[in-house]
Amino acid sequence: MKRKNQNRRNIKQNLTEWFSIQYAKNPGKVVLATILIFNIVFFVLSAFIISSLALKGTEKMGFFEAAFYTISMILDAGCISYVIEDIGQSGVVIAVICLLIVMIGMVSFTGAVIGYITNAISNIIENADNGKRKLSIKDHLVILNWNSRASEIINDLLYCDGTQKVVVLVNGRKAEIEKEVNERVADTIDRENKAILKKTQGMKALRRFLYFRKNHMKNNLIVIVREGDVFSAMQLHDICLEKARSCVILGNDINNTLCKFETKERLEELSRGNSHTLKTLMQVADITAADYSDDNQKIIVEITDDWTWELVDRVIKYKQNRSKCNIVPVRVNTVLGQILSQFSLMPELNLAYRELFSNKGATFDVREEKILDENTYITRYLRDHNMAIPLTSMHAGGRNYFFYSTENERDISRMSPGWESVYKVKLNHDYWIEPKTVIILGHNSKCHDIMLGFKAFCAEWGYEDPDRHILNIVVIDDRESLEKMNYYREFPFVTKTVPANIYEEDIICGTIEKVVTENAEDTSILILSDDSARNEDIDANALANLVYVQDIIRRRLDKNPKFDPETIDIIVEIIDPKHHDVVSSYSVDNVVISNRYISKMITQIGEKEAIFDFYCDILTYDAEGVEEYESKEVYAKKVSTFFEEVPAECTAEELIRAVWDASIDKSIPKEKQYPTIVLGYVKPGGKIHLFAGDQSKDRVKLTAEDKIIVFTNH
Repeated sequence: MKRKNQNRRNIKQNLTEWFSIQYAKNPGKVVLATILIFNIVFFVLSAFIISSLALKGTEKMGFFEAAFYTISMILDAGCISYVIEDIGQSGVVIAVICLLIVMIGMVSFTGAVIGYITNAISNIIENADNGKRKLSIKDHLVILNWNSRASEIINDLLYCDGTQKVVVLVNGRKAEIEKEVNERVADTIDRENKAILKKTQGMKALRRFLYFRKNHMKNNLIVIVREGDVFSAMQLHDICLEKARSCVILGNDINNTLCKFETKERLEELSRGNSHTLKTLMQVADITAADYSDDNQKIIVEITDDWTWELVDRVIKYKQNRSKCNIVPVRVNTVLGQILSQFSLMPELNLAYRELFSNKGATFDVREEKILDENTYITRYLRDHNMAIPLTSMHAGGRNYFFYSTENERDISRMSPGWESVYKVKLNHDYWIEPKTVIILGHNSKCHDIMLGFKAFCAEWGYEDPDRHILNIVVIDDRESLEKMNYYREFPFVTKTVPANIYEEDIICGTIEKVVTENAEDTSILILSDDSARNEDIDANALANLVYVQDIIRRRLDKNPKFDPETIDIIVEIIDPKHHDVVSSYSVDNVVISNRYISKMITQIGEKEAIFDFYCDILTYDAEGVEEYESKEVYAKKVSTFFEEVPAECTAEELIRAVWDASIDKSIPKEKQYPTIVLGYVKPGGKIHLFAGDQSKDRVKLTAEDKIIVFTNH
């Protein structure tokens, strides 16, 4: 009985939620459907009554005839013929009175009622469009405010299982936001399905059809955009914040500002602090921490300045409740600065993180479990499992977690036959990172954070030998931006700054030519996109700088056909995903859509908040002067220098186990033991392969020119 009652409640709740969603997204269609259903019921009921009463002359009238005459009478507004059969035999007075009654009735009753109902229906639709009706929804994602990262957050949910419900609350621009989301989602679905169709080439028609039908991407998103006040408790309750799975509080963009002076003023204001974000968080935390709210809700807050960070930290101390609301502050500029600095040093990581930070392919995952000795656990796990790759353990928020790289969460628990492999590899235990030259073109709001990422890298890899110049950076930017950064004097690894605006091609190209010629080692060119530019100027300077760099490479190839373009790594940051194909058409694989990384992280944090602590760890190098390397990062290391000799052909399972065993070999000094897990490899030309699925069936054949993707502490 209890189960039946519960099933009934679930059915009722699901129907209520379905109707609420349909009414919020398509109020006009819902009202039209209601009117049609009402009229059908009214016609049937009226016909039934007429047929049942059996009035004089209708004794033999059937139900369907009665229904016909009922509809005829409803459509005939006058019905004078029932009163006056022959105007010639009736009096003039009665005819005039009947006509007056008809006209007055049409105006006072029919017209007034129709007008009133029309106005009421218009108000119903308008109120639904404006979000003035409470939603009945649960287990959804709430997004408060809107910026250039928001559509990416929604887009990444396409890769999640099941129907994903999203409610967006903004203070305006509803139609524009809906259009942006629809275009972004449609573009992704089209791109993914084209890639699947490409895989089916060569298959027979039936097999091709079945393969596409099974694997094609569907739109699993229900997105409701509502205009309102994010500070209003009533409107937050109207979108069922208390029943949401997670809530994302975004910072507002300034890209829509029309006046450049207004843009500058807004930038200076935001650099001091963001009271808007703080106020929103306080309102959200008050609701999600209440007893009536669902348990284990997650609130992700974007932060870009120290003032907001400090006050958000205080809110966390007051409101954080692991059984209720879990507040996760994300320092956007810090994270993106670390990512861009790592990509400049090891461009292959961009290719790796595209997959690892997403819900597609090999992905970082987490399970709550307590591990007493990490190395022992990994050794044992590798012997009994070959569907997932164990990475590291971490203590966060009073809980213990272990992190994996896997294609599917279920694969973490899948066992494999235990066996001792005879396959061995020889590691270079004296491995040291190679010196790197980086040319930075342009600027954005993350410049200081990018430099801090470089500084942390130098602290981990350069302090043992002060004479070793592990990093050499040259910055080319306009004079105003260089002055704002004090010409990067704070950072000793910035050896040169060159003032040049985007139109001074000779200075830009001449500087790049000189730096590339003087530095024999590999050179990276990081092209930054100004995230404070107005919408029409977004990515414009980055695209212009890309043309300059490609011209330099082309001229070098013209002079020397043996010149290897891969000695110059080009990393292009863009903000608008629409420009991805434009950049890629210039043979640039390392296109960094910076907002997309934050969006992917936020999507995953919304599912499992512990993953954020893991991301912070892998993006942060160890501090200078530490006795032991504690922080673990993802590296792209050359096969020729990482191994003493190129490993023989093997399976992914054998390579992972052999590298792990060699990295913790107790016969070597402890200070040279760097526990290392292999995640995959990159071939020359940028073709990356990350291990996912059954490792015993994945064949690996490395060459000296390949780079191996590893997870290690140094």
